[in-house]
Formats: sequence, structure tokens, C-alpha cells
Amino acid sequence: MPADEPATTEPQSVSEPVSTSELTVDGIAMVQLLGPQDRLLKTVERQYPSVRVLVRGNQVTLSGPERDVTRARALVDELVGMVRRGQDIGQTDIPTSARIIDEERSPSGVFGTPIVSSRGKSVRPKTDGQRAYVDAIDEHTITFGIGPAGTGKTYLAMAKAVQALQRREVSRIILTRPAVEAGERLGFLPGTLTDKIDPYLRPLYDALNEMMDPELVPKLLAAGTVEVAPLAYMRGRTLNDSFVVLDEAQNTTPEQMKMFLTRLGFGSKMAITGDITQVDLPGNVSGLRLVTRILQDVDDIHFARLGSEDVVRHTLVGRIVDAYTVYDEERLVEQAATRPHQQDERRGGTR
Repeated sequence: MPADEPATTEPQSVSEPVSTSELTVDGIAMVQLLGPQDRLLKTVERQYPSVRVLVRGNQVTLSGPERDVTRARALVDELVGMVRRGQDIGQTDIPTSARIIDEERSPSGVFGTPIVSSRGKSVRPKTDGQRAYVDAIDEHTITFGIGPAGTGKTYLAMAKAVQALQRREVSRIILTRPAVEAGERLGFLPGTLTDKIDPYLRPLYDALNEMMDPELVPKLLAAGTVEVAPLAYMRGRTLNDSFVVLDEAQNTTPEQMKMFLTRLGFGSKMAITGDITQVDLPGNVSGLRLVTRILQDVDDIHFARLGSEDVVRHTLVGRIVDAYTVYDEERLVEQAATRPHQQDERRGGTR
């Protein structure tokens, strides 16, 4: 090596200290913590890939980089606490809980107490946005839940309706949605009128059966305590002492939205849910999109907006929602850019 050439040294990598953390979990809590086929445990491992999770009997051992072990231990401690308080834990709750812990908050404070419980399962908000949405339903007479698929806007609204009925805050629940085909043509459906509209209302029946005793639901429907009907059936009625949920509101026309909102009677609450990015109406003219401008500043009406961070389905759903949002924004920019050229061409053609 030439004398005037400085010597070089290889940079030494500084590895993060390896740490091990152990905790003991009682038998019942351990079974619930692991989940079926250890699915919950595997989700924790995917959340922190650098942490090795070992379970022997009632002992859980976490080992790996110190910082990640500390975060994983905080997550497991929180999950154990939730299980011991009787809270259900699903795979989607683990990434959400980890994010909340990283923000130095408690997931149980966000998830809150169950809205309704049925057959060992409870319905509760799972994100900050959902928590704010549920609180808004409590505090306002009319609440709009606007957001993409999977954010729980309809499910939570129905849970609040069931809760209000169980607490005798209202005497009946009315669930409604417009009968609009989502792209495909269903054609002439056979059977009675009830048979024809049933496919449009089936998601509401399914959610209702999950939140209430399935044997009780037919009796409540027969007695009129719970009513599931298409939006057209609301015309001319005054809905007193009721909790009314309008689903798929993006598929209402401006006239239908006005008609529905003016059905509000004394002692009633309304929850209107929809996704303004999925309008199936001809011409894409949505009553939900218009009402956000008309009623934005009216007292006792609240607009809760949920986003991809509030999706509680598969984590891929949130990424799909984000991708479509970016695509829609880019398309709007392209349309705005081409519109002046089209106008110039039309002007030139008339000369």
C-alpha cells in the first residue's frame, strides 16, 4: 500500500442487545390468548418478526432484540389483561393493539366496554375512529357514518340500535336500505314481494342474528318490534320512539334522502351509513354525497368519517381501500386536466 494512501477500516455493525422476557399466564387465559390453532400467537409473531415466542405450559418466553421484545411484551400483557376482563380478541385486534401501544395508549381504553353481547361474543369499537363514531351516536339524534367497506359503520350502528332496544330507550328498531343493484342486473326475481326484496336486506338480517338470540329475532319481527324494510316503505310515515338505521345510503337519490330524514319523530335516533366511493345509481348522483354539504352545520347532526385505518377486516382490505383512493384521486386530476382541452376543441369546432 502506498505511504500517502490512508488506511481504511471496515465499519463495525453494532447489533442491538438481545433480551429475554418471561411471563406466566393462567390456563384459561392462555387458551384464549393462543386462539384456535395458535392463530393469535402466530399473529403476534408476524407483528414482531424479530421476536421469538416460545410457549411451554403456562410460561410464555419472548426473546430477540431488546426494543422489539419490550414492545411485544407490552402487547402480550395488554392482550392477557383484555382476555381476563372477558374481552374477545380476534386476529385483527392484534395489529390495532400494537399500534395503540406504540402511541403510548391503552387498547382497552379505545375498545371500551361492549355495546352488546350475544352467545359469548361481544360487539365493541376496535379503532379510534369507531370509538368516536359510537360516541357520536350516543350524543346526537342523527349520525352519519361515512367510510369504506370493512370499517364497521353498519355493524356498530345496528349494535347501538339493539342496545337501545334492550335498555328500553326505544320501543322498536327499523332497519332499511335502498333496493339498488350493485352493477349486475338481477332481473325478475320469483316469489312474493318479500322474496323479491329479501336479497337486498339479507345483510341486515345476518347482522341482526349475530347480535340477538336467533330464536328471538323472528318473534320480534312478527311483533313489529324489529322491522327490516326497503327504503320505499318509509314514505308517508312518522317514526316515533324508534332507532332507525339506513344502510347503503350512498345509493339514495337526493329526494330519497330528504324523504328519509323527514321521517324522524319524537324520541327517535337515526344512523345513516354509506360509502360515497361506491355509488351504484345511474349518473352517480348520490343523496349521501349531497347531504354532507347541505346539513354539515346543522346542530344535533354529526358526520363521522371513517378511513382505511378503521378497517377491521383482513389487513389487505385496508391496503385495497388506499389503492383505490389513490386511483380515484389520480383519475379526478386527469379529468380536470383534459377538460380545458375538450372545451377548446368544442370552441374551435364552432368557428
